[in-house]
Amino acid sequence: MVTAPPAVDTARTTIQPALRAAVEHLPAGLQRLVGYHFGWLDRDGNPHDGGVGKALRPTLALLGARAAGSAERAAVPAAVAVELVHNSSLLHDDLIDGDRTRHHRPTVWAEFGVPAAILAGDALLNLAYHVVGAEPAGSYGASRWLSEATNRMLAGQAADVSFEHRLDVTVEECLQMAEDKTAALLSGAAAIGSAYVSGPEEVTHALAAYGRHLGVAFQLVDDVLGIWGAAESTGKPVLADLRVRKKSLPVVYALRAGEPASTELAELYAATDLAETDLQRCADLVAAAGGRDWAEQQAAAALARALGAVRDVPLAAGTREELDQVAAYVTARNR
Repeated sequence: MVTAPPAVDTARTTIQPALRAAVEHLPAGLQRLVGYHFGWLDRDGNPHDGGVGKALRPTLALLGARAAGSAERAAVPAAVAVELVHNSSLLHDDLIDGDRTRHHRPTVWAEFGVPAAILAGDALLNLAYHVVGAEPAGSYGASRWLSEATNRMLAGQAADVSFEHRLDVTVEECLQMAEDKTAALLSGAAAIGSAYVSGPEEVTHALAAYGRHLGVAFQLVDDVLGIWGAAESTGKPVLADLRVRKKSLPVVYALRAGEPASTELAELYAATDLAETDLQRCADLVAAAGGRDWAEQQAAAALARALGAVRDVPLAAGTREELDQVAAYVTARNR
């Protein structure tokens, strides 16, 4: 198990009261669904200690505020907002991908039905803008960053869905999808804390670039885990991405590599039904065609770009080192 850096643990603790308070603004029925999704409630609405998520996005928001010279707590609403947007996307992604488990228990749609998951996701997205706009100071600039990030995230999700019906997806298209679906919100999260406290534009934009490159690295690592990650660590079934024929980055690279393994992989990906042994064969073929090695190398390169983005800008003392620690955590994680 990779240990989270102190900044992540601090963010989890810092935003939890505000996150729970924000959810209390929802109608009771939606509170129950959202509480279940966050792990606060069991399926019957009773208190439940389900642990916490990675809290990566609120970590970046709080660090962004501190990097700009303000106290972390000044940007708690911005941090809560990006966490709400992220969880809105998770609720919908689980439904789109057909994932029946998250964090080792049934997803909202699997437990409560499709309409419930759609409405809960919509409620969190709307709540995010209510939270970030509640305080006049800094809210306009922060809302713009959040809106742009959300729009790009939705564009990436749409591209990801469209890839399901294509075998001719290029590596360039897949990288653009990753920049939109995953990196845009991480970029927005890194920038929004600085924007919320009216930090210097130079710092805000450098943080945005850091988050964008970190987001690409995050997606590459996520795609590797989606094929080769252990179920006990990821909380999802083994070979989950292959089971739904996801055009993840390692898969697309392998399909386009022109290797003998690429041809066999394409044939299996075009099949209607695959047995477990076929799924394992797909994983082996992706690796044989170079998909795993390429993804890991690209993740390392994106990590270097993320660190370089904040190397030469004036940040508050200690925050550059913490951003480095968060970046290293993202690329070394196992879930």
